[in-house]
Amino acid sequence: MAHQKEERTFVIIKPDGIQRSLIGEIIHRLERTGLKFIAFKFLVPTREQCFAHYNKDDAWCEKVGSRTITERQAKGLPVEKTAIEYGKDILEGNVRFLTSGPVLTMALEGNQAVGIVKKLVGGTEPLTSDVGTIRSDLTVDSYAIANVDGRCVRNLVHCSDEPKEAERELKLWFKDEELIQYHHINEVTLYDVDLSHILGDK
Repeated sequence: MAHQKEERTFVIIKPDGIQRSLIGEIIHRLERTGLKFIAFKFLVPTREQCFAHYNKDDAWCEKVGSRTITERQAKGLPVEKTAIEYGKDILEGNVRFLTSGPVLTMALEGNQAVGIVKKLVGGTEPLTSDVGTIRSDLTVDSYAIANVDGRCVRNLVHCSDEPKEAERELKLWFKDEELIQYHHINEVTLYDVDLSHILGDK
């Protein structure tokens, strides 16, 4: 069984993050935690990759489609589809957006990597994401405007929700040999039990 400090997570800087020149800012925020980057890949995803990545079923489509119907009703707009149809449109919109330009995928490793990154990235909707998070600080999108415009929310970053999901996603986007195993000097201060080396022998 792997040590907790070897937990891994997966992150995508989406096309909006690339186009708005936020790569450095986002990486900087992640790097400051002490997590270790073990892989990067710059690419334009395929539709097949994206559908496999999102891995959404009809229950998910029903849930998000119901939210779309609620938003349309609140704004006095006609409801022309079922919840599941709206949900499938949203999934298609997510795929279309993720394939619209290059993305930067990355793998990070460290104690509670999934939870740490999720906390930094913030909630899915930028409008209601906590202040100080990437999605709150760096963009202004919301479900309301996205639903009315018939597109997905542009929230800069994807990150894994839980460790098992991270494992699944990492296998979709990286080969095992692309995940680099190495020692980073930060790990000494973060994880070593004995820090006597800092002052050395006297």
